Amino acid sequence: MQVVLDGVHKQFRKEDGQVLQVLKGINLTVRAGEFLSLIGPSGCGKSTILNIIAGLEQPSEGSVRVNGKPINGPGIDRIVVFQEAGLFPWLSVLDNVTYGLLLKNMPRKKAEAKAMDVLRMVHLGRFANAYPHELSGGMKQRVAIARALVMDPDILLMDEPFAALDEQTRIVLHQELQEIWQQTKKTVIFITHNIREAVMLSERIILMGTRPGMVKQEFVVEAARPRDPSDSVLVHLEKRIMAGLEQEMEKVLKEEMGDDYRLQKGVVYHDPLYHLGSDI
Repeated sequence: MQVVLDGVHKQFRKEDGQVLQVLKGINLTVRAGEFLSLIGPSGCGKSTILNIIAGLEQPSEGSVRVNGKPINGPGIDRIVVFQEAGLFPWLSVLDNVTYGLLLKNMPRKKAEAKAMDVLRMVHLGRFANAYPHELSGGMKQRVAIARALVMDPDILLMDEPFAALDEQTRIVLHQELQEIWQQTKKTVIFITHNIREAVMLSERIILMGTRPGMVKQEFVVEAARPRDPSDSVLVHLEKRIMAGLEQEMEKVLKEEMGDDYRLQKGVVYHDPLYHLGSDI
C-alpha cells in the first residue's frame, strides 16, 4: 500500500509549558511494495513518523494517508516491529505468534497452521514449542517479525529492530528480511542508525535533518540483490550518506557542547564484520 505524508508537523508541549517542534513540513510518499529506510541523528523524529503512520500518534498539522484514506488510528493493515521483541514469556513461540489471530476469533487449528507457515519462513519451525527464555536475541526478533507477518499487514513498520543484536546476527537477519520482503512484497518502512544496514536492505533511503525533523536528502539504492557490502556502488553511497549525516551530527553536538566543537570529517570504516555506522 502507498503511504503519503503531506505537510506533516508534530509538536509536543513540555512540562514547563514550552512547545517542542519535533517534525516540520514532512512531505514523503512511500510506494506500494517499497522498502524504504529512514536515517538521521537521534531526536530527529524518525520514530515519531513511524508512530504517526501506525496511528499511535496524530500529526499537529498535515495529513497521512494510506491508499488515499486518512489514518485516524491503529489498524491491522499497519503493524510495528520494535527494537525489543516484547514476547509474552509465559507463552511458547507458537502461542506468541498465534495470539493476535486468536484475538480475531480465528479457529485455533487454522491459526496454528498459519503461524507454523510463517515460523518456517523465518526458520524457526523447529522452535515452535520453545519459550522466549530459551531463545537467543536474534531468534526472539525473528519471532517478533513472525508475529507481525502472521497478521498479514500491508505495511510493516520496523523501528530499529536489530539495534541490540551483534553484527553476525544482524547479517543473518538482513538476509532473511530481504528474502521475506521479496516473497511478500509488503511495504516496509525501516528505521535505523546503521548506514550499512540501510544500504543493504533498502530501495530508497531518506536522510532526515536534526530537530525539527525534516527530509534533508533522498538516496536511491541502485544495486542488484543479493547485495555485496564491498560493491563499489554501495561503498560510494555510504560515503554520500555519511557526508550528509556528519553535517547533522555536528549541529546536534554544537548544541550540546558549544561552537568550539569540531566533528572529525570523513571517518568511514570498512571491515569484514560489516559494522559501518553501527554506533552512529
